[in-house]
Amino acid sequence: MEEFLYQYGYLALSVGTFLEGETAILVASSLVYSGFFKGPYTVIFGFFGSFISDWLYFIIGRLNGKYFIEKRPKLKEKLKPTQKFFKTHRLQILFSYRFLYGFRILLPLLIGMSDIKPLHFLGYSLVAGLLWATTVSTVGYAAGQLFELTPSSFEENVLLIVLGFASFGMVVGYFVKRFAERKMKISTDVSQS
Repeated sequence: MEEFLYQYGYLALSVGTFLEGETAILVASSLVYSGFFKGPYTVIFGFFGSFISDWLYFIIGRLNGKYFIEKRPKLKEKLKPTQKFFKTHRLQILFSYRFLYGFRILLPLLIGMSDIKPLHFLGYSLVAGLLWATTVSTVGYAAGQLFELTPSSFEENVLLIVLGFASFGMVVGYFVKRFAERKMKISTDVSQS
């Protein structure tokens, strides 16, 4: 495990944040405490993977999203509350979408389908991505320091650590998602009355 992390650690971090997000950066940043990873590089490589992911979905939404939705009336109906919520809370979403666990693919797709210009999204995705990578890395570092994680203790407990970080991300994401859904429902109810 140590040999793999020495050779491919930062690359694995970028791939991990591209595919999943929080768990990969939490694991890597928890090993900053032991000196295995460097804090600034962890933030940069974690940000890079998530940035590429955001832009992939933004471009898919921009190039094909509206056509895809128009061909699927049921999906179009399901997306209406989310699109309405985005229109009324655009600025908040653009700055915080990286933190909205469970909406990570949907929001860049919706942003791509909106009238947001790519250059504007670039600015928002840079700020939101760096803020996300820094915040999550700080949480991971604190966990690494609290549990005094080293590469060997990490290897011995890898399943527990990954499951713990994934559970933490899912719990936070669950509450954020419920909050956002409640806000969307309130926005929909208000507009219908």
